[in-house]
Amino acid sequence: MHLFLIVGSLVFVFPVLWMLSTSLKPIEQTLTPEPVWIPHPIEIGNYASTIAYIPFLRYALNTVFVCALATIGTTLSSALVAFSFTRLEWPGRNLLFGLTLATMMVPFPVVMVPLYSVYRTLGWIGSLKPLWVPTFFGSAFSIFLLRQFFMRIPKSLPEAMTLDGASEFRIFWQLYLPLSKAPLVVVAFFQLMYSWNDLLGPLLFLTDQSTFTLTLGLQAYQSQEGGTQWHYLMAASVMTTLPIVVLFFIVQRALFQGMSSTQNFEG
Repeated sequence: MHLFLIVGSLVFVFPVLWMLSTSLKPIEQTLTPEPVWIPHPIEIGNYASTIAYIPFLRYALNTVFVCALATIGTTLSSALVAFSFTRLEWPGRNLLFGLTLATMMVPFPVVMVPLYSVYRTLGWIGSLKPLWVPTFFGSAFSIFLLRQFFMRIPKSLPEAMTLDGASEFRIFWQLYLPLSKAPLVVVAFFQLMYSWNDLLGPLLFLTDQSTFTLTLGLQAYQSQEGGTQWHYLMAASVMTTLPIVVLFFIVQRALFQGMSSTQNFEG
C-alpha cells in the first residue's frame, strides 16, 4: 500500500519538482527542446532577481492583508452563525439553514456579474474590499462544518452556564469556541488557502497593479510583452507556494483532527 501511495504521489510531486528545477536554471536552459532536470549551473540568484524584477513584495503584502482579514472574517462570522443554528431557537431556523446549504450549489461565475454591479455601486472596484468584506457574512461550508461540530457538544455544559447567569454570547465565547479549536483551524486554513490561491476574484475586481495579489500579479507578469522569463516566473511561483506548504505541515495535526471530529467531550 505504501509503495502504491508513493508511486501515486509522484504524479502530484512532478510539477512541483519541475517548478523548483526551473527556478534554479539559467534562462537558456528553460527553453531547450530536451528537458533539463538538474540545472548547471544552479542559479540561486534567480530568487533575488525575481524580487527586483517584479513588485513581488507589494503583491505579497496585498495577499497577506486579504488572507488575514478574510480568514478572521470567515472564522468568526461562520462560528457565530453556526452557534445560532445550533443553540438558539427561532422561527424558520431549519428553513434558513437549508437555504444556506443550497448556496453551496451556486458557482461563483453565476453570481459574479450581480456582485460586480453591487461593488461598483459601492465604489469598491479597484480596491481590496470585495475580496475580504464579504467573508464577514459567513461561508456556507464553514457554517455547516462548525454546526455539525457544535451539535456534538453536550447540552448539559451550556445549560450549566445558563444556570450560573451566563449570557448566550458568553457561552459562545467561553465554551463553544475553546472546545472547537480543531474545526476552527480547518475553517481558517481552508479560507486562507482559498484566498491565497484565488485568481478569479482579483482578476474581476482589481484594476490597479499596486493592489494586485500574488496570483494576479504572476498572471500579469506571464502575459507581459517581451516574452516570459520562465526562470523568474518559476522562482516567484516557488515563493508563492512555499508559505502554504509550510503552514500545512505546522497545522496538519489540528487539521486532521478537525476534519475527523475525534475530540471527546465526555471527559
